Amino acid sequence: MAALSAWFWSERFWLPHNVTWADLSEQAPGVEYPKPAHLFTALPLALGIFGVRILFERFIASACARSLHIHPGVGRRAQPNAVLEKVFTSITKNPDTRHLDGLSKQLDWDVRKVQRWFRHRRNQDKPSTHTKFCESMWRFTFYLGIFIYGVHFLWQPLSSGMYYFYVIQLAFYWSLMFSQFTDIKRKDFRVMFIHHLATVGLISFSYANNMVRVGSLVMCVHDASDFLLEAAKMANYAKFQRVCDSIFIVFSLVFFVTRLIIYPLWVLNSTMFESWDIVGPYPSWWVFNSLLLVLQGLHIFWSYLIARIAIRAVSRGKVSHYFMSFSSSVDKNIWSFNSSLIIAHCYF
Repeated sequence: MAALSAWFWSERFWLPHNVTWADLSEQAPGVEYPKPAHLFTALPLALGIFGVRILFERFIASACARSLHIHPGVGRRAQPNAVLEKVFTSITKNPDTRHLDGLSKQLDWDVRKVQRWFRHRRNQDKPSTHTKFCESMWRFTFYLGIFIYGVHFLWQPLSSGMYYFYVIQLAFYWSLMFSQFTDIKRKDFRVMFIHHLATVGLISFSYANNMVRVGSLVMCVHDASDFLLEAAKMANYAKFQRVCDSIFIVFSLVFFVTRLIIYPLWVLNSTMFESWDIVGPYPSWWVFNSLLLVLQGLHIFWSYLIARIAIRAVSRGKVSHYFMSFSSSVDKNIWSFNSSLIIAHCYF
C-alpha cells in the first residue's frame, strides 16, 4: 500500500519543478494550504444538506407550489395485473401490435384496454409537476446561494470562507448520491450515480492539490447560469409562459457570456499562458489544461444548440415549448455533457 500511495502521489507528476509535498506542509504565518483531511467534514454535512432538502421540499417548496396552484394530485394508477406487470417490467413498456394482440387474447381484454393499461402504468412512474417544481426550487435555492457565497470569497486565498465553499459543494454532491435512493427512479439512475461519485472524487482531488483558486472560479462560472435554468423550469411548471420566456433569454445570455467570454479569456488564459510563465509546464499541468480545453469545446457545442433553439423559439413565439425540449435534451444527455464538464470544472 505504501508503494501504491507513493506512486499515486508522485511529486514529479502533481507538482511543479523544485516543489515538494513537504513545502506545502510548511505553512507561513497566516497562510494555510489545503489538506485532504479537511474534506472529511463533507460527509456529515452532506447528511445535513439531505435533511434540509427533505424539509425544504416538504414545507417550503410544496407550499409555494400550492400557492401557484400546482397541487400534488394523484394520477390515475393502472389496476393490478400480474401478467401485464411482468411484460411491463421485463419485456417492453411500449408493446407493439403483436404484443397487444397476444395480451388481448390471453386476458380476454379489448386491445384498447390493454393500451390504456400500459399508458396508465407509464404515467404512474412519471414524477408529477408538483414534485418536479419542488426539486427545481431546491436546486434553484442551492445554486443561487452557493453562487453568491462563492463570488464573495472568489478573490481570496484559502480562507475559512473558501474552505466552506469547497466543502459545501462537495457535500451537496454527496447529498445527491443519497437522495437518488429516495427520489423518483429515472432511466439514468446508474449513470447519474457514477457521475456524482466521479464529481466527489474530482472535487476532493482538486482541493487536495491546492487548485482552489481556479477551481472556485470555474465552479462560479458554471453556477452563474445553473440557477437561471432552474428558475425557468419553475416558471414553466407554474404556466407563467412570459416569465419562462424572459428567464430563458437571460439564461442564454449569461450562458454565452460566462462560457464563451469569461471562461476562455480569464480562466484558460490564466491556466495556460500565465501559469506557463510563472511555474512552467509539468505532467499534471498538461492533463489539467487538456481537460479545460475539452470543456471549452463543450461550451461551444452547447452554446450552438441554445442559440439554435432560441432563434427558432423567438421566430415562432414558443420559447417555453422549445425551452422544455432543450431541458429534456440536457436530461437525456446528462452523462455525455456533465461527465466531461464535471471532470474539468471540479478538477480545477
